[in-house]
Amino acid sequence: MNAETKKPASGEPILEVRHLVKHFPIYKGALRKKQVGKVHAVDDVSFSIAQGETLGLVGESGCGKSTTARTIVRLQDPTSGEVLFRGTDLSTLKGGEMRRMRQNIQMIFQDPYASLNPRMRVGEVLREPLMEHGITRDRGELDRRVKRMLELVGLDPQFENRFPHEFSGGQRQRIGIARALMLEPSLIICDEPISALDVSVQAQIVNLLEDLQRELGLSYLFVAHDLSMIRHISHRVAIMYLGALVEVGDCGDIYQSPLHPYTQAFLSAVPVPDPAVQKERGRVSLEGEIPSAIAPPSGCRFRTRCRHACPRCAETRPEMRELSPGHWVACHLAGGEPGTRPA
Repeated sequence: MNAETKKPASGEPILEVRHLVKHFPIYKGALRKKQVGKVHAVDDVSFSIAQGETLGLVGESGCGKSTTARTIVRLQDPTSGEVLFRGTDLSTLKGGEMRRMRQNIQMIFQDPYASLNPRMRVGEVLREPLMEHGITRDRGELDRRVKRMLELVGLDPQFENRFPHEFSGGQRQRIGIARALMLEPSLIICDEPISALDVSVQAQIVNLLEDLQRELGLSYLFVAHDLSMIRHISHRVAIMYLGALVEVGDCGDIYQSPLHPYTQAFLSAVPVPDPAVQKERGRVSLEGEIPSAIAPPSGCRFRTRCRHACPRCAETRPEMRELSPGHWVACHLAGGEPGTRPA
C-alpha cells in the first residue's frame, strides 16, 4: 500500500512529545570539571503518534533523530520537555516505574548484531524480557511463547538453539523484532532498523513490520534517512534539521507539496527510477556546510543554507504553523497566518 492511500490513524495519541530538549555538556581539563559549552542535539521538538500509526522521522545524519528516539525511551534522560505515553510523563518516572512502563514501549536498534548478546542463544534472548519483568518463569510457557514469536517474525522455531553469529543480517533483525514484541508493547521505536541491511532484505523487514502493525495494532516511530522507504511505511512524516523539526504532515502532502525549503531540497535529491523524468526534474542544491550543533545559528537554523533567507530569519526562530489541515511548517516565508506549535 502506498503512503498516499494510507489513512492516518485517528483518536487520542498514544505518544505525545512536547518541547523535548536534549543537550550534551562539553567539558575541558584533565578532570573534566569545567563546562565550556554544550551540544544542542535536540531542541524544542514536539509531535504525537496515534494508536496504529507510523510516524517517520527523517533527516540528515547527525540531525538528532536517534537522540530523539533514545530520549523518548529514557536510554538518555531529557534536558527538559515532556514525553507523555497515554498521559503519563515518562521523563518524571523513577526506577521501577520506568521499568514497568517499558513493557509498553520497546525499541528496535540499528545494528542487529551489536544489539544481541553473542553469548546467548536465540531462545535465551527471547526468554530474558519475560523473566526480567516477572511475567513468567514457567519453562513450558516460556518455550511456547518463544516458538510462537519466532513463527510470527518468519523464523523456524528450531532456530532458538542457535547463536546470533549463525544468522544473516536480516534474520538477526527479525530476532531483534521478536525480542521487542515479547512483552506485547503497543509502541515500538524503530531506530533505523533497515540501514545496516542489504536492499533486498530491507523490503522484507519493512513488509514484516507492516504486517505486524496490522495484526497487532502497533504504533511506530520509524527513524530513517531513506526517503523512499519512509514514503512506503509511514502515515505521517516529520522532517528534522540540526536538532529541530522543520515540517510535519501526512506522507502524501509532504512528498507532493513540501513547504519548507529544506524539505524541498531534501526530496529533490531522491532519484526517480525513470531516466526521462529524472532528467527533467529540477534539483534544489544547498550551499555551505551544516552548522555546528555546539553553536547553532540564531533564528532559523536553516537560514545559513537557505536561498530565501531574509533578515527576519536571523532575528526570530520560526514557530510551527498549520498551513493546511495536519500540515505544519516552521518557516517565516511559507504562506499563512502565524499559529501555535502543535501539541
